[in-house]
Amino acid sequence: MRTVPLVGGPVELRGALDLEVTEAGVMPRRLPAWTKEQYQDPSVHGVTLMPSGVRLVFRTDARELEFEVLTSTGQLDTDPAPRPTGMLDLLVDGAPAGRRQAPLGNVLRMAAPGAAQRLIPGEPGTVRFTGLPAGMKSIELWLPQQTPTELVALRADGEVLAPLPDGRRRWVHHGSSLSHCIEADGPTGTWPVVAAGLGGAEVINLSQAGNAVLDPYIARTIRDMPADLISLKVGINIVSLAAFRLRTFGPAVHGFLDTIRDGHPDTPLLLVSPVSCPAFDETPGPATTGPDGKVIALGDPADVAGGALSLAVVRAELARIVAARQAHDPHLHHLDGRELLGPDETDDLPDGLHPTAAAYHRMGERFAAHAFTPDGPFR
Repeated sequence: MRTVPLVGGPVELRGALDLEVTEAGVMPRRLPAWTKEQYQDPSVHGVTLMPSGVRLVFRTDARELEFEVLTSTGQLDTDPAPRPTGMLDLLVDGAPAGRRQAPLGNVLRMAAPGAAQRLIPGEPGTVRFTGLPAGMKSIELWLPQQTPTELVALRADGEVLAPLPDGRRRWVHHGSSLSHCIEADGPTGTWPVVAAGLGGAEVINLSQAGNAVLDPYIARTIRDMPADLISLKVGINIVSLAAFRLRTFGPAVHGFLDTIRDGHPDTPLLLVSPVSCPAFDETPGPATTGPDGKVIALGDPADVAGGALSLAVVRAELARIVAARQAHDPHLHHLDGRELLGPDETDDLPDGLHPTAAAYHRMGERFAAHAFTPDGPFR
């Protein structure tokens, strides 16, 4: 086995916009380094380190690969075990070729969600993929979408070369936890990855679980990066955090779109409204969790008349904004999120908010059937 450099060599790290050097190796981040000074909430940093959509890409004639990583997963003091570390998925020439459990490394203990964390240090672990096909082949090694993962070492028993251009269009997507897809069965089971595979695109997933609230630094990041296709899934965090009123929501959406258009004036851009979520469809946030583990909306439906936002209001406002802007922006498109997961499928929301792994697959298939068809916005 020979050690392959993870940085400065033939391996491309796709889906990450920054690399933090750590004592163990390097940690991918899904936002540029300059964004760190623009937020204070530690949850933003945490979800940015969760490598949803991040993968190592290269070519090799190796029959065996070893990948050494150091994961960091959380554990509540009341839980008997740390949260699952997730999976590492291997694709060979675009086809699934193996899935391995990510090894348990660091554990971050906390008394309650969002409380101060106590680090219990762990050690790097190694996963192996053996019996790979003979000959030169394209490799994609996908990191667990829900677990910060430091890259320590990559080893192969053959030659490793840089990937060749494949002509796929680059699709940049931003959304909430329902696009981050922590609950998916693995990193290639998130709905943006499923849709990208069906649509022949290469997705960059900038989704921020719990933090999709039209932050300007996200818009500037998208503005400044290469993109052939762009999609934004907007609304659930804005309602669940009670982040805006109707008066401020519309201008914030316009400003977010204006910033992206400064860098991508003609790029197809699909604005997706929220999927069905009974707790918030007619009731404003903020949100809490009930004793049964399901999400509850704490707002008063009567306050909608005064400007509070429910998902129904957000859907109507997004449709209105797109219709108004299409007069001068023919490359802007709208999709009602209920076409991805509708009101008759809410049994697929175990906590009342987040879809099951199977539902994420369906969402990816439906998005691809809408966006990547000959008449679709990503045609």
